[in-house]
Amino acid sequence: MPLYMDVHANVQGVGLEDVVQAHLMDLQVQSKYNVHYISYWFNQDAGKLFCLVDAPNADAAVDVHREAHGVLADDIIEVQQSMVEGFLGPMRETTEPAKLPAAANEAAPLDPGFRIIFFTDMEGSTALTQRLGDEKADAVLQAHDHIIREALREYIGAEVKHTGDGIMASFVSPRKAVDCAIAVQQAFDAHNKEHTDFPIRVRIGLSAGEPVERQNDLFGAAVQLAARACSYAQPGQIMAPGVIRDLCIGKGFRFHDQGDVALKGFEDAVRLYEIAWSE
Repeated sequence: MPLYMDVHANVQGVGLEDVVQAHLMDLQVQSKYNVHYISYWFNQDAGKLFCLVDAPNADAAVDVHREAHGVLADDIIEVQQSMVEGFLGPMRETTEPAKLPAAANEAAPLDPGFRIIFFTDMEGSTALTQRLGDEKADAVLQAHDHIIREALREYIGAEVKHTGDGIMASFVSPRKAVDCAIAVQQAFDAHNKEHTDFPIRVRIGLSAGEPVERQNDLFGAAVQLAARACSYAQPGQIMAPGVIRDLCIGKGFRFHDQGDVALKGFEDAVRLYEIAWSE
């Protein structure tokens, strides 16, 4: 297949963690378009990002970016491998998350095996169909999914799976994960003010760690803790353990101590914090 280089010429204000997460999202959908995103080069100081991709045509490469995260390149050109390596150095395969390259101006690579896990759960979903009927219940669920997925797209979160009445996602950036959770609650608050007949209220739980990845799903203690934090939260709340608070020091978020909480499956009590999202 032809080899293409797409050029993002103005990515000021974007960090390495954002680029890594966007690349991982490309890898999740590329096979749908018979595309292979090989590598990237990121010059943070210059605000430029170059993505190297095998694709049947330029449109297919663009389609992957569009579906994965919506951030489209300013230009895409067909290139020869020798030309690419002459300008940017040897090509490095980035299909394994732990092998993702660092930014051109970074001394040490970021290992994106560390994740922020994000769970949502919609209040009253079990009784929704009985109360509203199939069509209205489906419309509510579609509105629910749209609001969360729009926030994930904006804050570069990767959806892991739909749980039927919620969504599990992962982030590389703690700040963006918390920003996303706040944006979700604010979006549902705005939605409910306009749709008083069928309000949607969700719980959100966050955690952090190095989950085990298997068959496009994530497992492990970090995932379990995020799920338990979500279950503990009341509708309209965001709950997270202390590790999230520690990772977000200096970011301006407001964490309210809920004390030590006994969570199913955890031998020791876990200190939880509510993250404020309203003024």
